[in-house]
Amino acid sequence: MKISPETAALQDELLRRLKLLVAIDSARGPAEAGAPFGRGPRQALDAALGMLEADGIRTVDLDHMAGYGEIGQGDEVIGIICHLDCVPADRSQGWQTDPFVLSEKDGILTGRGVADDKGAAVAAMLALKVLQEQHVPLNRRVRLIFGTNEESGSRGLQHYVEQEGGVDYGFTPDGNFPGIFGEKGTLKGVYHSRRTQILNLSGGMAPNVVCPRCTAEILPHSCSRSRLKNYFADHSVACEIEELTDRDRITVTGRAAHASMPELGVNAITFLLMGLKESGFQDPFTEFYASHFGYTIDGSGLGARCSDEYGVLTCCNGMIGMQDGVITGTFDIRFPVTMSSRQIRRQMEGHLEDENGWAEIQQAREPLYYPVDSPLVRSLHQAYVEVTGDHENLPATMGGDTYAKVIANTIAFGCCFPGRNYHLHEANEQCPREELLEQTEIYVQAVKNLLAL
Repeated sequence: MKISPETAALQDELLRRLKLLVAIDSARGPAEAGAPFGRGPRQALDAALGMLEADGIRTVDLDHMAGYGEIGQGDEVIGIICHLDCVPADRSQGWQTDPFVLSEKDGILTGRGVADDKGAAVAAMLALKVLQEQHVPLNRRVRLIFGTNEESGSRGLQHYVEQEGGVDYGFTPDGNFPGIFGEKGTLKGVYHSRRTQILNLSGGMAPNVVCPRCTAEILPHSCSRSRLKNYFADHSVACEIEELTDRDRITVTGRAAHASMPELGVNAITFLLMGLKESGFQDPFTEFYASHFGYTIDGSGLGARCSDEYGVLTCCNGMIGMQDGVITGTFDIRFPVTMSSRQIRRQMEGHLEDENGWAEIQQAREPLYYPVDSPLVRSLHQAYVEVTGDHENLPATMGGDTYAKVIANTIAFGCCFPGRNYHLHEANEQCPREELLEQTEIYVQAVKNLLAL
């Protein structure tokens, strides 16, 4: 690992800034005057722009939806695009520390956003500072762009593009090193019950997170409690059964994971509904869920199963709720980079409904793909190699959906290093402290390489 003296000297400053940003719960909230995505995202944007201003960098706030700081001059723009919002963090869902207090143990930093994406945002800020201190000739403008609702639709960055246009070369540190040349397409949808014996049902943190906790209420004696208990014991899944006056309340605790990697999670919705089915609960909606989703994460129950040379389709069930006797849940499909949403939709025809329930696609986004030998991919990969010395890991594709799909000439680059689990979108999100300095140095080298194109 090659770290310059200028970068190494910023370790304390990096932690100071990250501590301030992690302390802000920037999950999307109710819109307010001057805070289109809620008070938290607005506060995080103000804090980040204030940090850049303290470095002597000119900043622009675009209607509190996005903002940027800029150094250098010229007609062309190199963009580093980060997001300051985060997914929700429920302290009761397995956090060993306060998610909004930056903590450190054995060199590992923990807190909501330390990896996704506040840690990378701070590393990018300090990369601009290092470029200035090293007096690097800037023949292009280098712009650090902040969005504030990446986790809930990317409208903030869309607003930036509408106001400012694109970038000539860009990277978003919201994926993996040594670079992502392809991102899967997405299909997001909902499913509904036609009939159900369930009295109440709720669960989930966000549509793009594997559901970590789900609660259902059913009539007493409508399933075998002993079989239900044995089911959860056999699957090593935590379950609490409460016997109330007129109903039984069943709460299942699973494990959250990013929707692009549902195999890393334990879906509480799935195990609750399948547990009810296996214990003798007779219910039309439970049958619908079992036949269209069940334990699989490959979309086969929806007719969507497919793959290409870069990966397989995945399907994640994120949230579920019940209103006026109708159950509604969300699903998030990530499909291969060489396919189109039209292809996947065609496969799904005839598989979306039966007499017990129905599903519909509400949003589609096409895959992103750049040739691996393109100047952008090649330059960023070389920056990673120059700093880390790692020649073995190569640019790849992923299932995550980043800002690269919103702004042209951009790929995901960092912040996650190969082979490490950062618990993204889970409890105890973490990042090694030394990696943040390494990220900073990689971003410095990345900008230098892009300046040379």
